[in-house]
Amino acid sequence: MELITKQVRMMHTKCQAVSQITFDEDLNVPDAKPDVGRMIQKKGEIQIEDLQISEGHAFISGALLVALLYVSDSEERKVQSLLGTLPIGETLHLEGLENGDKVRLCWDIEDLSVQLINSRKLNIKALVTFTGFVEEIKEVLLPAGVEEENISQKKKDISVMGIGVHKKDTMRVKEEITLASNKPNIHELLWNTAETRGMDIRTQNDKITVKGELFLFALYRGEDDNNSLQWLENSIPFYQEMECAGCREDMVPNVEIMAPHSELKVKTDNDGEERIISIDTVLEMEIKLYEEEELSILLDVYTPSRDLRTVCENTKLQSLLVKNVSKCRISDRMKTEPNQGKILQICHSDGNIKVDDTRLVENGIEVEGIVQVRILYIIGDDEMPFYSMDAMIPFSHVIEASQIGKDCVYHLRTDLEQLSTTMIDSDEIEVKIVMNLNALVFRQTDTPIVREIEEQELDREKLRSMPGIVAYQVQPQDTMWDIAKKFYTTTDNIVALNHLESEELHPYETLILMKTVES
Repeated sequence: MELITKQVRMMHTKCQAVSQITFDEDLNVPDAKPDVGRMIQKKGEIQIEDLQISEGHAFISGALLVALLYVSDSEERKVQSLLGTLPIGETLHLEGLENGDKVRLCWDIEDLSVQLINSRKLNIKALVTFTGFVEEIKEVLLPAGVEEENISQKKKDISVMGIGVHKKDTMRVKEEITLASNKPNIHELLWNTAETRGMDIRTQNDKITVKGELFLFALYRGEDDNNSLQWLENSIPFYQEMECAGCREDMVPNVEIMAPHSELKVKTDNDGEERIISIDTVLEMEIKLYEEEELSILLDVYTPSRDLRTVCENTKLQSLLVKNVSKCRISDRMKTEPNQGKILQICHSDGNIKVDDTRLVENGIEVEGIVQVRILYIIGDDEMPFYSMDAMIPFSHVIEASQIGKDCVYHLRTDLEQLSTTMIDSDEIEVKIVMNLNALVFRQTDTPIVREIEEQELDREKLRSMPGIVAYQVQPQDTMWDIAKKFYTTTDNIVALNHLESEELHPYETLILMKTVES
């Protein structure tokens, strides 16, 4: 017997693996750079050069780039920058991986420390975690009914969340910033940071809109008599519409954005002077757009004239439980070390969120983690004016998700919306943070799906042993459909024989049932 089916696309994780790389390397200061006197700030970035796929394995090649800002150990005490490159060659073991599969790679620099061995040598320790996985779309056929007439069909209305669009894309934010007229020309660019905040992603018909802010900080040496240290901070709002075929306004987005890669260049203005900083930031986006469908699926069939048996297979179906955009506000106060002098001015602060643990609580998801904050500030020492302060500010927040349970899966996306630092006095700074914690929660249900209907001849002996007419007392779990199937009759016959107005049943009422098939 032919089934009428409805095709639903579901996202499936084919394979996944996690690998950690520990770095413990010495870095020599290049001859062109002066001796290191005191380190100010450090930052790390992963650069992936190639990802080679073979059966069961993915080989990662790239580098950990470590940037350092330091004060030279010379009479001038000049601020200098240094870049170290630590090569990466790591194999991920992904069971079931095949040639042609697309491996998605994520990474996290969990720990980065730099120790001064001597003025010409540094020791770099780091722990980097790589996660690689392959996701693929599975076509699931859900039974909607049968083509043959005169077959009684038992159906159930369900809500199914399928994947409508799955793609990778990139977005570029390009801007040119001209120095203020009271700033000297750029002699050397020493240090920069760029981070996105307040990301807002929405779906429209055949496009996705992305809105946010790019925060840029640049420290440079000016082209004046004493090469004075200068800096600038800029907030660059951006809004872009990205083409996305098949996207609809009612789809639910789950878009993950990899850490942005930014390139800064110094450019000349119309007068030939180096007064323009050009920034080109690339955001790599993993786009999944879900669509919810209301379907009526076939659970069972019968006819009094034949013996029909359904062959079922349990399938996990997802439905949307909740999509929640939650905000978490935290604040803390940080004191400088006694030997670092008094704070005159805060130059810049940046931060990133690290989620350590998530767990289900009553009607919600509890998220715990830290916000790593770096603050660059100036003290009243003209020879060594810059100092840096690092802090890890803990947070705990519950994202509301009514009726969430162990049968649910969720996707969590975090980003900073605001980060502000204010001087309380000359040795204390107050940090205020607003972060977005966005959760997309699906309920997973093991549902028996009819895959095939087998037909057999009626068991005549069984039919002959059954009375032609019977009085049946309705049980609490009974439905009219189940009773009709059990006693080889039809729901219409039960309604007519018992003079009922509808198929609604009342527990423990008595029905007169009559076989409608000859034995």
